[in-house]
Amino acid sequence: MPVFSHSTSSTTTAAAIPPTLSLPVIEAAFPRRLHPYWPRLQERTRSWLLEKHLMPTDKVEEYADDLCYTDLMAGYYLGAPDEVLQAIADYSAWFFVWDDRHDRDVVHGRPAAWRRLRSRLHWALDSPRDHLHHPDPLVAGLADSMVRLYSFLGRRWNARFARHFHAVIEAYDREFHNRTNGIVPKVEEYLELRRLTFAHWIWSDLLEPSAGQELPTAVRKHPAYRRAALLSQEFAAWYNDLCSLPKELAGNEVHNLGISLVRHEGLTLEEAIREVRRRVEQCVLEFLSVEKEALRFADSLEDGTVRGKKLGDAVRACVGNMRNWFSSVYWFHHESGRYMVDSWDDRSTPPYVNNETAGEK
Repeated sequence: MPVFSHSTSSTTTAAAIPPTLSLPVIEAAFPRRLHPYWPRLQERTRSWLLEKHLMPTDKVEEYADDLCYTDLMAGYYLGAPDEVLQAIADYSAWFFVWDDRHDRDVVHGRPAAWRRLRSRLHWALDSPRDHLHHPDPLVAGLADSMVRLYSFLGRRWNARFARHFHAVIEAYDREFHNRTNGIVPKVEEYLELRRLTFAHWIWSDLLEPSAGQELPTAVRKHPAYRRAALLSQEFAAWYNDLCSLPKELAGNEVHNLGISLVRHEGLTLEEAIREVRRRVEQCVLEFLSVEKEALRFADSLEDGTVRGKKLGDAVRACVGNMRNWFSSVYWFHHESGRYMVDSWDDRSTPPYVNNETAGEK
């Protein structure tokens, strides 16, 4: 049977999930839904990748749909206006391409190329209109994404998003340093870095344009709301670590919770896998508890005014989409070709990357 009614696969059977990665609580308690705009979203993001030259034509045609990048976003930001979801999905696809470029710069020993890209991304983030026609497609693609994302809410939200993404770029630089020097971060150091390289607060920021309203600082920093947001992202990052461990071991990676546990806590690989899984499951259980508090907080915002009603509705929409992130992330990891390392000719080289020329412009 299909995982959900608007199946994103050419087949009608759900993905087979290995026992070590299976989470019955997700399958039972987090029904998967998909934004009705998804078919157009997939088509337009595919066209955007081609238009912006972010992936070679043959790679887009062969791999783009099977990578399921649009499925991930269409299962997360439900209720978003179509143009908001499209901008988010394009940005998300850009993010994956950037992550691949970063990886290839490490693998091929291109520190100068990485430093140039890092600086240009900072500039494009702050002044995107000045970089729309930059010769490096990654810079121009980020600029295009930012012009669109910055158009939905106000200056304060834009400044917050930029601040959060500047920190992500710098975290990628720290990861570049660690990988090129073979440094495996200690567990707590890794967890702190992971919150940035996974862009926890970026994806949480994007809940707001999806809900059509910027949330006041006091609302975003309310303990229940902030904890629910963090748990949804921690689940995603750690489950990603669990699923991508074979790929990252094959690629001599150093950034994975399992790898840190083996190196610094003395665990065997099997023990590390069990520990990462335990942490993932704990995130789910704790979210189910704090979600109730966050929804009660949303109800408390309704003070009989129009503003209070809109604010309560916006918080409920954001918390609802935090919940959607669990199922979307879960199924993405079992449907996307990004993690099907056993099907690659070379387990250390993803077939969808432009392995030779990326970063050379």
